[in-house]
Order: sequence, then structure tokens, then C-alpha cells
Amino acid sequence: MRLDKVPQAPPAEVVVGLSTGAVAQHLGVAATTLRSWERRYAIGPAVRIGGKHRRWLPEDITRLEEMCRLTARGVPPSEAARAARASAGGVSRDTGDAPAGPGRAPGGRGALPLGTVRAECRGLARAAVRLDAEAVEVLLERAIEDHGCVVAWEEIISPTLHAAGRKWASSGERYIEVEHLLSWLVSSALRRLYRQRQPPREGVRPVVLACAPGELHSLPLEALWAALGERGLPAKMFGPALPVSALSEAVRRVGPLMVVVWAQGRPSAAAEVVSAVEGVEWGVRGARSRSTLLVAGPGWDSVPHAGSRRLTGLRSGLDLIERRLLS
Repeated sequence: MRLDKVPQAPPAEVVVGLSTGAVAQHLGVAATTLRSWERRYAIGPAVRIGGKHRRWLPEDITRLEEMCRLTARGVPPSEAARAARASAGGVSRDTGDAPAGPGRAPGGRGALPLGTVRAECRGLARAAVRLDAEAVEVLLERAIEDHGCVVAWEEIISPTLHAAGRKWASSGERYIEVEHLLSWLVSSALRRLYRQRQPPREGVRPVVLACAPGELHSLPLEALWAALGERGLPAKMFGPALPVSALSEAVRRVGPLMVVVWAQGRPSAAAEVVSAVEGVEWGVRGARSRSTLLVAGPGWDSVPHAGSRRLTGLRSGLDLIERRLLS
């Protein structure tokens, strides 16, 4: 390289701004929502490459964060856009809170307590607080498609659900609608994933999945069900609050190699569930078999001898089940 020649700087368009998709993920909104806001309320990006491709600068994103914060508080979008344009880079006049920065969810004190999490998790929390069902669905599908069920559940979905639960618990009856909307849409996304499952592996007996009697919190079990399907492992899901007698009958009729019973709370994790499942025999006379019982969830902490058959996480539990099914 000749020292008397100064290298030319790269074109500005190479280093300027974020794409619409990246901004949508950061904010927890659908890309179509950003385009709609730009078209209807003139709250678009300052830069376009080649006249077409949007590139959002920090000041553009600040305006969008303020608009998200205001709409989350119930301000109509048209009014929120005017206020966001007027107060971009300043202090919001309606609450005295500063506009949301890159690591903060819009809504001020209404933001979910996430701590240190992935950017996708923050986007999902923002959308949930706004009750933006369309954006939540898009973000859930993108997380599962990009990372697979296990990573999406453990690093994006589960932290957001826990934060919503903590916010509800610390705010009385407020924010319960956020948790309910998010839970419903997560369940829907997991069911869609299971419908797209890999063909079941031949010669592998199914796993029976059920919640303990009285247990209505089934999302972690649904995540396991979807993850099994993603790996082509057969599973039959019986959902929340399955009575002991019904669980025993299901085991007898299905003949599973393993049974997983989830219990979120201690009252649901009854010792009779363990003895009932382990006492069931299935198969033809003269060649009877018993299923291996695995328990999951914090409700089993106080049940004697549950530790020897505990699943402690989605990834490790899934790996254990796969090894046993295929051995």
C-alpha cells in the first residue's frame, strides 16, 4: 500500500442507521406497525438509502420510544405521535419521566422488571405491556424460528413471563391483563410449533405429559411438549389439572415409556400422584411394563424422594427424555 495515498472513507450509507426490522425488534412492535405510523402520523426515519430502504437514526428511535410509552398509557396514536415529535430528546411533560433509552422499556414505572436479558426479551415485554397482540405474536414466532423452542423459552419467553408475574404480584390487581394476554399468546405459539413438528421417530414409545390434579399453570409443560415435537419425539399432552384416576387410566391405555407430571404449587404435588402412576402396569398379559415417572416444577420441592426423578429445566429435561427414549 502506498503511503502517499489516503484511503477514501466508505460511503455514509454503509454505516448509517438501523433497519426497520431491527428497530421493530428493539421496540417490541411489528414492522408493519412502524410503516403504518410513518404513513399515518409522519413519524418516520430521517434517512433512506436509494430512496427506498429506511434507516432509523438515534433521534428517530427516541421519538418511537416516546410514542410507544405514550400509547402504552392509553394515549391515542395520533396524539402520541404529535407529543413524541414535540418532546423527542427532552423530558416528557405528562409524567416527568425521561424518554425510554435503549435498555429501558417504554411505560416508565409500568415497565416489566426484567434485569439483564436479551434484546428480544425486552421487545417482547414492551409489546406485552402495550397489549399489542399482533406484535407479541410476531416476536414469539420470530424468536422460535430464529432460536428454536429451547432457547426461545429459556432466554426470551420465560424471563418475560416471570417479569409479568412479578409486576402483577407487586401491583395488586394491575398488570394481570398483561400476564393473561402474554400467556395466551405464548400457548398459541407453542401449539403452532407442535403442529409443525418433525415426523415421529419410528419404534419410539410416546411420553405422557400432564399437570398434577388442581394445577392450572401448564405453560412450562406446553414448552416441553412443543420441544419434543421439534425433535420428532412422540408425546401426548393431557393439559392442566388431570385427576389422579384419569392420569392412571391414560397411562394404562397409552403405555408410555415415561410420564411427566408438572406441579407449580405445593398443594398440587400430592404423593398419591407418584404412587398412582408407578403402580400402573400396561401391555399384554405376560409382558407387562411400568412407566418411568418424572416430575417437574417447584411444587415437588417438599415431596419426599421426588429429587431422584426431577426435571430441573427444559433443556436438561428434554435431553434426558431423548436419551432414555432412544436408548
